Amino acid sequence: MASHRFLKYINWIIAVILVVFAALVYWFAYRPVPQTSGSIAAPVAARVTIARDAAGVPHISAASLEDALFAEGFVMAQDRLWQMDAARRLATGTLAAVLGQLALESDLEVRRLRMPRIAEQFAAGLPPREKAWLAAFARGVNHFIAANRGRLPLEFTLLNYDPQPWSVADSLAIFLELHRTLTNSWKKDLHKAALLAGGDAEKVNFLYPSRDGGEVQPGSNAWVVGGKLTASGKPILANDPHLEFSLPSLWYMVHLKAPGLDVSGVVLPGMPGVILGHNRNIAWGVTNLEFDVQDLYLEKLDPRSGRYVFQGREEQARLEREVIAVKGGSPVQADLWVTRHGPVIASENGRFFALRWTSPEAAGFRYLFIDLDRARNWQEFLAVLENAFGPGQNFVYADREGNIGYHAIGRLPIRKNWAGDVPVDGASGEYEWAGYIPFGQLPSAFNPPSGMIVTANQNPFPDHYPYTVSGGFSPHYRSTQIRNLLSARTGWKPEDMLAVQCDVYSEFSLFLARHLVAAYDQRGLKNPTLGPAAELLRKWNGQMARGRPEPMIVALAYQHLRKAVAERASPGKGLIYDSEMAPSVLEKLLRARPAQWFEDWDQVLLRSFVDAIDEGKRLQGRDPTLWDYGVYNQLYLLNPVAGRIKWFGQYFNIGPNPMSGSSTTVKQTTRRLGPSMRMVADLADWDNSLLNILTGQSGQLFSSHYKDQWKPYYEGRSLPMQFERVEAKDTLVLEPK
Repeated sequence: MASHRFLKYINWIIAVILVVFAALVYWFAYRPVPQTSGSIAAPVAARVTIARDAAGVPHISAASLEDALFAEGFVMAQDRLWQMDAARRLATGTLAAVLGQLALESDLEVRRLRMPRIAEQFAAGLPPREKAWLAAFARGVNHFIAANRGRLPLEFTLLNYDPQPWSVADSLAIFLELHRTLTNSWKKDLHKAALLAGGDAEKVNFLYPSRDGGEVQPGSNAWVVGGKLTASGKPILANDPHLEFSLPSLWYMVHLKAPGLDVSGVVLPGMPGVILGHNRNIAWGVTNLEFDVQDLYLEKLDPRSGRYVFQGREEQARLEREVIAVKGGSPVQADLWVTRHGPVIASENGRFFALRWTSPEAAGFRYLFIDLDRARNWQEFLAVLENAFGPGQNFVYADREGNIGYHAIGRLPIRKNWAGDVPVDGASGEYEWAGYIPFGQLPSAFNPPSGMIVTANQNPFPDHYPYTVSGGFSPHYRSTQIRNLLSARTGWKPEDMLAVQCDVYSEFSLFLARHLVAAYDQRGLKNPTLGPAAELLRKWNGQMARGRPEPMIVALAYQHLRKAVAERASPGKGLIYDSEMAPSVLEKLLRARPAQWFEDWDQVLLRSFVDAIDEGKRLQGRDPTLWDYGVYNQLYLLNPVAGRIKWFGQYFNIGPNPMSGSSTTVKQTTRRLGPSMRMVADLADWDNSLLNILTGQSGQLFSSHYKDQWKPYYEGRSLPMQFERVEAKDTLVLEPK
């Protein structure tokens, strides 16, 4: 009887624990899931309707542009508030205030780049109408915060802080962080300088070409085909920008409708409008130009006084003092000298490097995405782009009239007789920028005879361009493969473009595999270590597919061959070399086999082959036929806060998942980056368009849309991009107060 009572007592304790646990989960996790139906009183001028489709995408209809942007801020905060707050903290150097010492170095780098100050300057100088747009968006965010104090997303509870009100400068700081992400090349300048120090200058420079000779103009990660190649007779535009993976997804999907505005697409959480997508008349895609807009200047600086030399005269650097709050620790003070070239962001062995970057020099900054969203034709589109500030970008274009086009944009510095790929002397005055390349002289195309524009981050500038071209451009492999696929047939439909976006054939990897096999055959070796691997590569078709061993063998051999070549150029520094052009460089060397690099190229290939097999055995066992490239290239998406919760965190993460693709396939996939979204716009019928992001529309941990898009993304499928015919699953109305 006593044991029965004891068991009953234990059961009651367990029941109470479960009830308490369920209550806590409801209170802190389910309760913050936002209201998506019914009505809410809000400070809008007239009723705003927010219809969410099956993917959770908000379709906002408002009587004025400012009300539409208010509602965009509101719904974005409903879905992504903690991600927005983390993004602005990253961009303003205030992460350590909530994450502690772990985030201090990130904050220090942002402060050295002066990003919070630049964002405030941009906000202060905005034209009134653009400031009003961003202010309306900020009011929407702040209305959500104010109305939901005490039931904010779980991350705020776990980290024990409340978000500050949103501001115009916060949105601009997030835009600046995008600029930094896409142009942050100054560390590569230091890497090349390190290779040159004690290396063979001719060989080191050969490792860093600005083009590989296989470019098809112009260049980036998007393409558009004209009506003569499509089933409908109207253009189709495809865009899948490759950026760092994240959970929640980097992009937010939205449809905005107001007088003079009807646009659908994606935007970065924390920014108003749509960055890439389509309106009623045109569609556009955007990806990175890769032009170098950062230069390091070696300054003759006295770090105690801030005095430095320029053209034989002493000048005084400006002192800027930053104080960084650190959770659980004392504030950290950082003093920054700013020279005429920019902030002193690095020092080594008593040498001081100042960074000149286009971002701080954007006098007359404009926030033009809303104007872009309202452009109706090619002329209006270009008029907006001409005034655009930001990282150099490639825009592809299509319209309902059947036109297709391309234009590069951005403030690209003019360097006279120098490339800016290594630090330069800041004292001499011989390495100053001579303004920016005029918009009218940037690469462009309109209705080319081929009926297609294919881009994949390659160098879009012609051989005899009048200005010095420098940047981290990609080799031609992806653009060549896209063009080959599109040229092989006509009658293209939107769903067909997904197969192109997901293509994992690597011309370079197949080329390298054949050279590895040829080197093995040439030596007549019967090596029990290399033999099975060589036979696998002999029959391989170049597909960088998960589940297969051949891609892993080639990927490992490439790493070792790249290191060997770099070691030959600069002994002892092979691990430093990691250029985007490296595959093309290796192909040129293998085709020519110059003796001044290696007397015996087959021996170098075999050494790389052996090292690759040895490394593979350590990673996946002794039998290469059982290796899996997908496991080598697997992706694990970690929620930065909830994903670290003991026992339960794994529920909020994705993976690990084996991945196909490589840096030289159309589906460019590595462990760090890959397609951040996939869009296909059908100019014949907008409702035939397709769009999906990486994980899901919501960052709310217990939302049904937290990671519901991962499966179609992973399987190479997509979702309807509803526009004219919106099937609402939930409808929320904002009623004027």
